[in-house]
Amino acid sequence: MAATGWRHTLRLNVRKTYKLYIGGAFPRSESGRTYEVDGQNAALASRKDARDAVLAARAAFGKWSTATAYNRGQILYRAAEMLEARRSEFPAGEVDDAIDRLIWYAGWADKLAQVTGSANPVAAPYFNISSPEPSGVIAIAAPAGFLGLVNVIAPAIVSGNTCVVVTESAIEAITFAEVLATSDLPGGVVNILTGFAKEVAPWLASHDDVNGLDLTGVTDAELATELERQAADTLKRVIRPSTPKWTDDPGLGRMTAFLETKTVWHPKGV
Repeated sequence: MAATGWRHTLRLNVRKTYKLYIGGAFPRSESGRTYEVDGQNAALASRKDARDAVLAARAAFGKWSTATAYNRGQILYRAAEMLEARRSEFPAGEVDDAIDRLIWYAGWADKLAQVTGSANPVAAPYFNISSPEPSGVIAIAAPAGFLGLVNVIAPAIVSGNTCVVVTESAIEAITFAEVLATSDLPGGVVNILTGFAKEVAPWLASHDDVNGLDLTGVTDAELATELERQAADTLKRVIRPSTPKWTDDPGLGRMTAFLETKTVWHPKGV
């Protein structure tokens, strides 16, 4: 009888280590490094982790880019549902807007092609049709805060791109990764590297298999200039650093920034 209740008196809390999110899994950094965020341990991503994330994003691109727009919208809406269920784990002042923004982008999924595509008049017996296509793998330096994170990820993936995200906000980012992992989002569509842009972003900016670069969260002007220069060597599209008000209407700018336009000619009457 003396041992009754020993589990309650001796039990220690299990502390969580916030790992990376690559290819739908939650690995530790290959370097073994961590850093402290709000009293919690988070994995500190290395350039090897960045290469692994790009490989995962490229492997996922084929399936995600060829999924129907309606299906991509369903998955973003499912992410909003799962975020609603776990709202207590996110900043109270941001979670409502983040849920609403996911639903907003989900609604655009099957409308983007109609708005940005066109049937072009030509003085010849041909149909000439322009339609948007995703660019490929997008590297994102995320801004601080949860709402900013959602506002850079959602527009990148809703059009069929996959992404590799670098963020210092490890707790919100990896908790959001857990939301995405239970939202039917294929592994590799979103990959999250926790750590510092100055360490990881140069390897993404110069990577031959990265097609676009979003520098929204880069606050160091010299670093931003260097990343733009490296991106130019491989002809990447770039969103320059900015500090938008995330609760404003985002418009179509972020969704169309990483789209390519394909034009098809087809003879009439054939």
